[in-house]
Amino acid sequence: MNEKTVALLHQLVDQKIVPGVSYAMIYQDDVQTEVFGNKQLVPALKPLEDGALYDLASLTKVIGTTTVILQLLEAKKLRLDDRVAKYLPRFSDQRVTLRHLLTHTSALSGYIKNRDQLPPTELMAALYTLKPAAWLGKKVVYADIGLILLGQIIEVFYHRPVQAVITTEVLRPLGMKNSTFAPPKKQCVPTELTATRGLIQGEVHDPKAFILGKHCGSAGLFSNLADLIKFAKWMLAPQTIPGILALETVAMLYADHTPTHDLGRSLGWDLRYDQSNTPCLYHTGFTGTFMLLDQKGKNALIVLTNRVHPRADNEAFLEWRDKIVATYLAEKD
Repeated sequence: MNEKTVALLHQLVDQKIVPGVSYAMIYQDDVQTEVFGNKQLVPALKPLEDGALYDLASLTKVIGTTTVILQLLEAKKLRLDDRVAKYLPRFSDQRVTLRHLLTHTSALSGYIKNRDQLPPTELMAALYTLKPAAWLGKKVVYADIGLILLGQIIEVFYHRPVQAVITTEVLRPLGMKNSTFAPPKKQCVPTELTATRGLIQGEVHDPKAFILGKHCGSAGLFSNLADLIKFAKWMLAPQTIPGILALETVAMLYADHTPTHDLGRSLGWDLRYDQSNTPCLYHTGFTGTFMLLDQKGKNALIVLTNRVHPRADNEAFLEWRDKIVATYLAEKD
C-alpha cells in the first residue's frame, strides 16, 4: 500500500530530517501503521514507542475548534456569515465574519508588542484590537488569530473554556481516550529545546497557546496515532458515530468556502486535490504533524513527527512534507 509514500516517510528519518515518525494510512477498512526512529535526540537519545503522545499544534484547530463551530452551525446557533462582533463585542470591527475566520481570509493584522511575554488577559485584549487589511476576503493568509477568536465564541455559548468544550463535545464522544490538553509528560514526544523553557515536553510548544492555556482554540491538543485513526475513520464515515456531526455537514466541507469560492480553503480545513481532481481535506501542525482525508475514496493519511526537535528552524521538513503529500495523492487510489 502506497510504497513510494512509505519510502519517503522512512527517508525522513534516515536523512535526519525528523527524529522519528508515527504514521497511518487508511484505505477503506484497511489500516496500515508504522512507528520508527527516535522520540528524543537531546539531552539523551530515546527511541520512539508505539502510543506516544504528540503535540498536535494546529491540528487542534480542525479536530477540536472547527468541529465544535460546525456543531453550533448545525444547531443554527450560529450562521456562517454572522459578524464576529455579534458574539464578541470587544472585537470592534464590524466587517469580519465567521466565514473569514474559518477560511483564513480575515486579513487581521497588526503588531502586538512583546506578544509572547504578555499575560493571558492582555494578550486576548490585544488580539481584539487587530484590524483587517484592505484585502479582507480576497486572499488566504493562514493565521492563528481566527481560531483563537472562534474559541472565544465557543466560550460565549458554553460558559466553559474552549479546551474543556472540545474534550466533552468531540474527544469523549469519539472515544479518543488518549487525547488531552493536560498530558502525562513521560508519554509525550518532546518538541523544541529552548533557552527560555528548556526541553519542552508535555506542554504546548506554541507561544500564544502556552500563554492562553485552556482558553486557546488554535493549539494545545496532545494525541497519539490510535486516537487520530479514530478521528479520521469517523470523518470518512460520520454516520458510524451519530450525534457529533451530520453526514451532510462533513460532506459539505469538501468544497471551497472562501468568500470568493476560488481561494482553495474549506471551513477550518485546507483543500488538496488528487489525480482525478477529487477534493481532499488537509491540515498541518507546526510541530510536524499533518493529516489528509478523502471521503470519496475512504482514504486517509496521518503523519506525526516532532520536526521542531531539537530546533524549530527545520525548513527542509516543509519541502519533504509537500513531496510526501503529493506522492500520496498520486498513488492512493
